[in-house]
Amino acid sequence: MKWLGVKWRRSILFRVISTTFLLSIILISLVESILFIQISNGIFREKTNESVSEAQSLYDYAQGQLDATLYLPSLKLPTVVAKILQASDLTLATTPREVVFIGSPLTKKSNDKFNGASGNVDAGSIPAVLRSEVRKSGLAEWMHGTIKFLDGTTKSAILVGHSVEVPPQAPYELYYVFLLTEQQTIVNFIGQLLALAGVLLVIMIGGISWYVIRQAINPVRDAAEIAEQLTAGDLNRRMQVVGQDEMARLAISFNEMAVSMQNQISRLENLSRLQQRFVSDVSHELRTPLTTIRMASEVIAESKDRMDPAVARSAELLQSQIARFETLLTDLLEVSRFDASASILELKETDFKILVIQTIDQLHLGNVEQIRTQFPDGPVIASVDPRRIERILRNLISNAIDHSEGKLIEITVKQSEREVAVSVRDHGIGFTERESERLFDRFWRADPSRSRLRGGTGLGLSISLDDAKLHQGTLKAWGAPGKGANFVLTLPIAPGIPIQGEPIPVNPQDEPSTSFLTFDEDDV
Repeated sequence: MKWLGVKWRRSILFRVISTTFLLSIILISLVESILFIQISNGIFREKTNESVSEAQSLYDYAQGQLDATLYLPSLKLPTVVAKILQASDLTLATTPREVVFIGSPLTKKSNDKFNGASGNVDAGSIPAVLRSEVRKSGLAEWMHGTIKFLDGTTKSAILVGHSVEVPPQAPYELYYVFLLTEQQTIVNFIGQLLALAGVLLVIMIGGISWYVIRQAINPVRDAAEIAEQLTAGDLNRRMQVVGQDEMARLAISFNEMAVSMQNQISRLENLSRLQQRFVSDVSHELRTPLTTIRMASEVIAESKDRMDPAVARSAELLQSQIARFETLLTDLLEVSRFDASASILELKETDFKILVIQTIDQLHLGNVEQIRTQFPDGPVIASVDPRRIERILRNLISNAIDHSEGKLIEITVKQSEREVAVSVRDHGIGFTERESERLFDRFWRADPSRSRLRGGTGLGLSISLDDAKLHQGTLKAWGAPGKGANFVLTLPIAPGIPIQGEPIPVNPQDEPSTSFLTFDEDDV
């Protein structure tokens, strides 16, 4: 059943053919049922009319023979009754029948002297309802029923009865039993024929539908397969153009789209390579003059005590901006490595608790009491690249300090069976829904004009996200205006182990769910 469900959802051809089969079976069954009922009713109705007409003639003849025994001495009553009970001397114009002769019940004496039946028919199987109607009406009465034989067998038949007088005045009932064996055989044959025709018709309809629909579905299926191959990177795949119909025009349009897409992708790839080379080359070329400038600024900084205050301040600004320039070049080089897929992990067994403490110390925080840490009792070991994880932590903690507005910052480390997680929670300005959409974009800042404690390049979160992806991990963010932000880094404890849970939820426990502000970059 599961296979059928999957096939039903994924295959238009299977769905259409199955629906066609089902509707064909219902429709053909309905039509065949109506035809079978009409044909069988017609056959039995014709047999009934014929039987009643024949029985009426036989009653008239039998009553005439019985009456003739009063006037013709040569006709003996037992002989006439015996002839009436003979069902075997039939002509080609008559139909198979049996005869039952029963005396009507009398009040003061029995009336069964001439009782009898032909063909081992059990006279007691004549329905009491029919006998009552025959005695009351004095006319021919009939009904469909089942007749029983002395050997225990039963057969369907048309029973036609009429009252007769046996001289001198004994009332009897004469029943002609017309067996329906032949008609039942014909009806059964017709039913089997209709069933066989229905099965063949359903198979033919299904086959024709499959053939016709397949002609329309195959080009669509080919287009889907080629589209999947194009998506996988095989840009040289094309549809085969056959004929000049709508499907041929679809194939031509599809191929033109594929050619255009291939050209656009090739152009963008060339542009991306040029951009990556430009960033890499510029970053490398700038390092040499920047080193010279930095050395010159250090010489100038050593003599700032003998300078005019304004010039000394300019020397300090020069030195800080050179340091910021070096940070920007370092980030650009790292971005170019990510774009070129040249980044390599240098895995090492690392204690996350120690890594967090070292990162906090390296930031030279003036107010260490602003940060509150929550660690497990034992070590939190995972196989990671400590340099990259430290960079992620440094970016997250630096951002939290810049946007916390002096409020508490909480750093939590937790470990599960397969994952290790670090969260950095601040209670500062937070971010809005629109800002969450660009939170991890390169060179983007929520408010470039706002003065901050630290200067940034706008690449920190983007590089952090790439580092998390490189570890097959996730970096998620939650935020709300005026309530701060929460960044959660989740990594597998060893490479190749997929993440199956989140030791630290991205939505803080002390805040209501704000899913529209939750930014989830989980496309590893």
